[in-house]
Amino acid sequence: MAEYETRLLRGHELRLLRCTLRPPPPSDPSSSDSDASLPPIHAFISDILTSIESGDYLGALSSDAARLVLASPDSDLSSDSPDRVYSQLLDRVESFINEPSVDDADKACRVFLVVCVAVAALFWFTQNNLTGPVSGLPKPPLPMKAWWEGSEMVEWENWARNQLMAAGSDLLGKFSYLQYMVVAKMLLLKTKDVLFQASIVSALKIRSVSWWLLRTLLIHQQILDERSSTLFELLQVFKGETLSHFGSLETVTSYWGAQLQDGEASTIVSMIHLEAGVLEYIYARLDPCRLHLESAEGAAGLKLSVTGALGLRTIHQVEPKAQMILVANTSSESVCDDICTSVAPGIQSSGPNVSEASDIFMTPKLVENGNDFGKNEHGCGTVTLTAVQQAVVLAQCLLIEKSTPHGEMQGWDMAPYIEAIDSQQSSYFILRCFCNILRIRWESTRSRTKERALEMMDNLVESIHNSSPSVPLRLPFCFAVYIPTIPALRKQYGDILVSCGLVGEALKIFEDLELWDNLIYCYCKLEKKAAAVELINMRLSRTPNDPRLWCSLGDITNTDAYYEKALEVSNDRSARAKRSLARNAYQRGEYERSKILWESAMALNSLYPNGWFALGAAALKARDVEKALDGFTRAVQLDPENGEAWNNIACLHMIKKKSKESFIAFKEALKYKRDSWQLWENYSHVAVDVGNISQALDAVKMVLNLTNSKRVDVELLERIMQYLEERASVEVSAVTNDDDLSNQTAGNLRENEHLMEFMGRILQQILKSESRAELWGLYARWHRIKGDLIMCCEALLKQVRSYQGSDLWKDRDRFKRFARASLDLCKVYMDISSSTNSRRELLTAEMHLKNTLKQARWDLFRY
Repeated sequence: MAEYETRLLRGHELRLLRCTLRPPPPSDPSSSDSDASLPPIHAFISDILTSIESGDYLGALSSDAARLVLASPDSDLSSDSPDRVYSQLLDRVESFINEPSVDDADKACRVFLVVCVAVAALFWFTQNNLTGPVSGLPKPPLPMKAWWEGSEMVEWENWARNQLMAAGSDLLGKFSYLQYMVVAKMLLLKTKDVLFQASIVSALKIRSVSWWLLRTLLIHQQILDERSSTLFELLQVFKGETLSHFGSLETVTSYWGAQLQDGEASTIVSMIHLEAGVLEYIYARLDPCRLHLESAEGAAGLKLSVTGALGLRTIHQVEPKAQMILVANTSSESVCDDICTSVAPGIQSSGPNVSEASDIFMTPKLVENGNDFGKNEHGCGTVTLTAVQQAVVLAQCLLIEKSTPHGEMQGWDMAPYIEAIDSQQSSYFILRCFCNILRIRWESTRSRTKERALEMMDNLVESIHNSSPSVPLRLPFCFAVYIPTIPALRKQYGDILVSCGLVGEALKIFEDLELWDNLIYCYCKLEKKAAAVELINMRLSRTPNDPRLWCSLGDITNTDAYYEKALEVSNDRSARAKRSLARNAYQRGEYERSKILWESAMALNSLYPNGWFALGAAALKARDVEKALDGFTRAVQLDPENGEAWNNIACLHMIKKKSKESFIAFKEALKYKRDSWQLWENYSHVAVDVGNISQALDAVKMVLNLTNSKRVDVELLERIMQYLEERASVEVSAVTNDDDLSNQTAGNLRENEHLMEFMGRILQQILKSESRAELWGLYARWHRIKGDLIMCCEALLKQVRSYQGSDLWKDRDRFKRFARASLDLCKVYMDISSSTNSRRELLTAEMHLKNTLKQARWDLFRY
């Protein structure tokens, strides 16, 4: 009996999961007869699953099965607060699952019934805000009286919005039916808690709950304007659990066994890795994202590579040029029944013909048979890809976006993958939409294709609102690709309109989406700042407890009182208000207050990209070195490419006399700020401190190149020269005492020779543009180490002449340096004389000393 119950429960889990894998199969009349023979609780589950599979999510939520979980519509809840109603709902769910009279098998089924209700709520929210269609939808939400249309509905939606914003970020725009998102999240978290506490036997554990929680929280993150640290921690937990349950073919096969269809196990494995990759993409974690996408590619039996082929890119092009194309090698055993070989239900062929809007082909025409051109096709055009393989191809664009610099070349790097999907005969609705979005982003940056991008965006927005294709055909793969929400899509459309100069049209979109910051930008662009203030004040008269409006009013008027009001209406939970107050305090020079405010803001959402850097800057101004170092360190943990933060970390370590840590930080900073001569100069000093003379010389060379040899640090060069002189003396003693040089000694000799040559080139470069006495002295010492006494003598002579002048006898320190250089010059004359047995150098030295002493005595009496 337990085995039968387990098989039924696993079958229900797979049915629910299949709603996101592929379009539902045609309804089978015989299935209703088989449902009648099921135990009562399984019949309820099957009934609600049938509604979900058909896309009737409201029907599922108002079914008899859902009524077992949700409050009855006959109960009077209109006078209760949302907090109390939801608390009662969760209590009811817990008592429903843990009813004493039921056994473990029945309890597991009740848990899954709650999961089905939660997923139905999630799908309804997803339909309204992600996949569509949104035209002609019924108004009433879940069967609770307090939720029907009326004044209470606004209050409850505002409560739900505040619950979702409690993750530490504002919403991205205006979303519909936020209640459903709250219900789905609460019910799934409740079932997870119940499963953790319950004593259900392991055979009846419902492993897919973690996956649905991962998806719910991922949608929650997508509707937020910023990355949430609270959600990130939960997402990582549920991602790890889901991967341990379904991250390999073995675990999937052992869980569902014979209930899986051909190739379905590999599709499930690819799907979870794709969703994990999307999660890491959202949080800008490049290495984990790449690993998950590679796992998805392997599970899908796909091997991708980019190559080149001759072809035409434009209508007027005559000579073929090299084009990047994608080559997809597939393994036959991975191919399953979701292959897109024809236009079937849920599968779309290419959308409306927009290629006429530009003289550039959607996909290049490639050379065939060496001299002819084929149709608009791509390297993948000859290979029919399954839906999951198409999703894997498109996911590569996310990796390219995060791993390459933003610019024109990034779009061309994505082009082979986008064109590979465009060349497919057919694709699922959501995959086609994602492909079009990627193309729109690329082509909207190019003048010759901007018009086509605008037309494609028009068609895309229209397709989201249209009733065709039907609801269940839009759902597959909506979690496996990073498809923007409908408000985000409309926001992108508004941004494109602004870039095209259609600011008036964009205003209507931004106002409808309640994107006040974008609205203010448009009004300022139209020089109508007063109109923006008037609009926000009008909205505040309707919804005075909206912290976003108070923050927007504070932004446009630059008044702290409005930010403080936003904190008041949000119960001190508005991270944006605290950040704005912190910035204003910093600008006024109130660094201690700014530091405290930044700490408070980052406690609400530690993933705000520039927050930790701003905290570090405020702490540095407030002379709190440890807090500043902590802030900059957290900044580079979030954004490893923040060169300014790395530089500040290095400088703080220099202050603390930690040369090794400073050296490492400077190396990171220079990866992203290679044009800063100040950074290179600091790096050269730290490199000398840690004994890395080669890196120090490289840094000195970069300073000279960046400043046209105008920035010369003589003290640093003096330290390097001392190091080279010490190495040279050690080298001489080693050669003298050991006739048989070891490999290590020979290596040291080669290194010394390299450093000497490098130092010589630097000195020669400096002396070409600047002739200073100290530099000639260094050049002389360099020749002395090299053993070239003649050149050393010439350099010292130029040093001595550089000191000479009317100021020599007035400046005591300069005279001392002159005397020291003269003495060094005479010593070199003596060395040359002794090596050549010539008296001429001795006479020259004698004459120089006599003239110097004579001049010194005369000037001494004179001054």
